[in-house]
Amino acid sequence: MMGVEMGGYGNREALRRYQQLGTQAEIGEASPHRLVSLLLEGAIARVIAGRGAMEAGETARKGELIGRAIGLVEGLKVSLDHERGGDIAANLGALYEFAGQRLLQASAANDPAMLTEVAALLREIAAGWAAIAPGAQGGQVGDAHVDP
Repeated sequence: MMGVEMGGYGNREALRRYQQLGTQAEIGEASPHRLVSLLLEGAIARVIAGRGAMEAGETARKGELIGRAIGLVEGLKVSLDHERGGDIAANLGALYEFAGQRLLQASAANDPAMLTEVAALLREIAAGWAAIAPGAQGGQVGDAHVDP
């Protein structure tokens, strides 16, 4: 039987598609709280990868990754329920707006330090979100309600 060998690109493409399918399956089964966690994780990963592309001089890849990060941050922002979330939702909205603007600035200025700043901000938000996970000790979603 004849085997098929895949070059470096083929292996990467296969891995990307596999990861995409795995993520799609996880999203389909995720609670609203977990969906927000996945958006945060995805945004952080793309910001970090965007920094790597920026440092490697891969301009097109940098733009693609930062663009995806901006899209995820925008998704987080529009998912906020301002009626039920009150000040917490307003504050998160302002943080997401800042993160999106900072990502645009980082891309335009080709400044990896700005990407590090945004990644740190998103990690802080993700840690706070994880602390209010349903079933977390003392954590209640309450005012931080987000519609999926």
